[in-house]
Amino acid sequence: MLFFDLDGTLLDSNGIWLDIDIEFLGRHGIAPVPEDYTEYVTHHSPLDAARYTRTRFGLSETAEEIRQTWLQMARAAYAGKLELKPGARALLERCRRRGWDMAVLTSCMPELCRAALERHGIADWFRGVVTTQETGLEKRDPALYRLAAAQWGVPPKDCVLFEDSPGYCAAAGEAGFYVAGVRDPLYAGREEELRRLCGSWVDSLEQLPPELEARLFSGT
Repeated sequence: MLFFDLDGTLLDSNGIWLDIDIEFLGRHGIAPVPEDYTEYVTHHSPLDAARYTRTRFGLSETAEEIRQTWLQMARAAYAGKLELKPGARALLERCRRRGWDMAVLTSCMPELCRAALERHGIADWFRGVVTTQETGLEKRDPALYRLAAAQWGVPPKDCVLFEDSPGYCAAAGEAGFYVAGVRDPLYAGREEELRRLCGSWVDSLEQLPPELEARLFSGT
């Protein structure tokens, strides 16, 4: 079974939250976005990040109002702006023709993930969507990947994950998945780390490396 991360793997979206930070803070006269602020909000839940934002910058909005503003901005992007990465649609089409079962495994908010999949007309190409929010497990936790495999009754060793984050690639590999590390600008400079962690290194979804091509499509 094939599992695909969404942000930075199928969808060219890893910069959207920084864009939202720039626009939101800019509305309050705050520029540029502090680097330590970005580090904090990236690794906390939206509500925790909203509380931190309100306190740090002395904003009048409640944390929930800030979160809702962010969500509205993100919803507009996922439902109407963000594009699939080059080669993503063609790869998914090939996998469908080959008969692979596929699912999305993501830390993206469920409604944003589904909005993006529906916008690109590929929502029904997947057997399902596994999200960290709905499972209560982080992508750094190997248990998430074992749970995803068990959901469809597939041994982890028979699962392939396409993922761009080095930390998440490591967790999936620990769970027994075969991991295809996908290049994304967000992790520029960490390509060698990804190569060490993953069974295959995918510089672009437009052309898979030979060993991954053979794994997925041999006999077709």
